[in-house]
Amino acid sequence: MKKYATLLTLMFCAFVYAQNHEFTAPDYAVIEKNVKDKKSAFYFDKLFERYNRADSTMTLEERRHLYYGYSFQEEYAPYGRAEEQNKLQEILQKEKAEKEDFEKIIEYTDDILKQYPFSLRIKEYRIYSFRELDKDAEAEKESVQATIIIDAILSSGDGTEKETCFYVINTLNEYEILNLLGFDFGGKQSLIDGEYDYLTLAENPYQLEGFYFNVSRCLESFKF
Repeated sequence: MKKYATLLTLMFCAFVYAQNHEFTAPDYAVIEKNVKDKKSAFYFDKLFERYNRADSTMTLEERRHLYYGYSFQEEYAPYGRAEEQNKLQEILQKEKAEKEDFEKIIEYTDDILKQYPFSLRIKEYRIYSFRELDKDAEAEKESVQATIIIDAILSSGDGTEKETCFYVINTLNEYEILNLLGFDFGGKQSLIDGEYDYLTLAENPYQLEGFYFNVSRCLESFKF
């Protein structure tokens, strides 16, 4: 089961290096207005339906409205944890997985994604499991959805400074993006200026000390 650890990095390394480095922080006021407007092309329900269909034709702005716009939906709960997480972890701890295990992974992650549909790690487990079950079409769908999420987050910044931080709507995505880019967590996390998470990095060839993540939407939700 250890193959899970590097799957996303291998799948998307070409994408990461292809970034044009023109970053734009999300304008939450504009996004909130658009995703709540049924007449808007960015109305959330329309975008989410396309996401569920794994519509690869979604523009970058549509992907950004989908991801960041989710934080304005009633079901948004950035600090929630699905009960199926414990069951999933039991399977992932196995040295060798059988067909029934991969089927259970799909079952459990189905329920987990109902609570938070944009977890890259969960998408990773599903891609791998579907491939092990010879369900390539389903794996490809998960891959397209993962790319939509990644596009949105990586368009917001490069994480090296507060001014060019990554914007995320769930702290789970912090560690997922860190691993996606090929880095290991250095073990220290701190909240800076009341809206930035700073994660240290383990020793790496680029001599980067850490990444900044704007978690203002998570904290706003937590206040209520």
